Amino acid sequence: MQNNLLKYNHYKPSGVQWLGDIPEHWEVTFVKHLLSIPITDGPHTTPELLDEGIPFISAEAIKNGEIDFEKKRGFISLKDHLLFSKKYSPRKGDIYMVKSGATTGNVAMVKTNNDFSIWSPLAVFRAEAKKITPEYLHLFLQSYTFRKGVELSWSFGTQQNIGMGILSNLPVTYGSIAEQTVIAQFLDRKTAQIEVAITQKQRMIELLKERRQILIHQAVTRGLNPDVPMKDSGVEWIGEIPEHWEVKRLRHIGQCQNGVSKGAEYFGSGYPFISYGDVYKNIELPKTVNGLAESSIEDRKYYSVEEGDVLFTRTSETAEEIGFASTCLSTIENSTFAGFLIRFRPKQGALFKGFSKYYFSSKTHRAFFVKEMNLVIRASLSQELLRKMPILIPPIKEQIEIYNYLETATQKMDKAIGLKEQEIEKLKEYKASLINSVVTGKVKVIENPKGVA
Repeated sequence: MQNNLLKYNHYKPSGVQWLGDIPEHWEVTFVKHLLSIPITDGPHTTPELLDEGIPFISAEAIKNGEIDFEKKRGFISLKDHLLFSKKYSPRKGDIYMVKSGATTGNVAMVKTNNDFSIWSPLAVFRAEAKKITPEYLHLFLQSYTFRKGVELSWSFGTQQNIGMGILSNLPVTYGSIAEQTVIAQFLDRKTAQIEVAITQKQRMIELLKERRQILIHQAVTRGLNPDVPMKDSGVEWIGEIPEHWEVKRLRHIGQCQNGVSKGAEYFGSGYPFISYGDVYKNIELPKTVNGLAESSIEDRKYYSVEEGDVLFTRTSETAEEIGFASTCLSTIENSTFAGFLIRFRPKQGALFKGFSKYYFSSKTHRAFFVKEMNLVIRASLSQELLRKMPILIPPIKEQIEIYNYLETATQKMDKAIGLKEQEIEKLKEYKASLINSVVTGKVKVIENPKGVA
């Protein structure tokens, strides 16, 4: 079959500002008129998670248009599953949209008949087959156009969210079932090709990051001199360390402090505010932050962020996202930090800020949290646990040498990773643009059977 992208012969106004003109024979209607059941969601109760049973998924499993069951929240009992099924029972072809949190607007389609349950952050769309195919609806919900409607409608508290009533009243444009089928088949092939290219580049990035992590781990646990005498650290997952280094608990070299918790009305104006997003997977804090929050003189003193401080992520929906650290390399004046974070402030002369930057991003540091963290439904890092964390302490002069070495050694890897990430972003932008152009009728997909002109 041959694929061609053309323009439709005639267009008409859609009546929706951000949608623009659509093919003359297409229709525009609200989402709710294309569904066989009203938009619903998962249970708002918190089940007990088990080691085995029925898979229980939430927002973190919705990725790249797919449900990643490896990212399930855990398992629940058959009893809970049957109870939750009274409200909603998953069906092949159903579409989920994340309706709260950082990934609000992400969508995925159910492609299995296996039993599982979902949680409340997911909204459920079930297509009315006589009007719209699940495959086409899934693609439209991924489009820039629908995303624009979501973004214009969502609300912010401590995190962005959108109500099911609002989702029900967002517009969808579509052609005949035959056209929808052709569009979905075309985009499935094209996006699959793009995803293969993205996956290859992501694997290259993973390999570069693995090499980078090995380099950091070696430097912050063994030092730079391969011939230095070694000793047992006394910590099983650290192993041997240079003989002249010390091992101390965090509580012996500094103080911990939880961040400030405020209502939504305090945000959007005021003084610099360091958020969870500023810390998560960023090994150093940005010099300036985008967040603003109203704060008192006492707040800015008690919850200050100064050069040498290390901020840790304190709460998350998964244990894997707990304990990520970001080091402050220069004081952020008049700032405060979020209640989802813990600040560790080293004693004067205990840690060089550059050494902290790399040590707390190493797999040695991560190993502590993997070993210690207990996950129920929402993981949480306490000050008590953080204070127990062992840390390796080279002499300050050596800490500076390790920092200088790693700054140079990782620079080339970071550049290569950055280039690959840019290539991936361009591919993702192309994929999103292609989907949007086709499902909004800006271009026409023609599929000709072989041998037919």
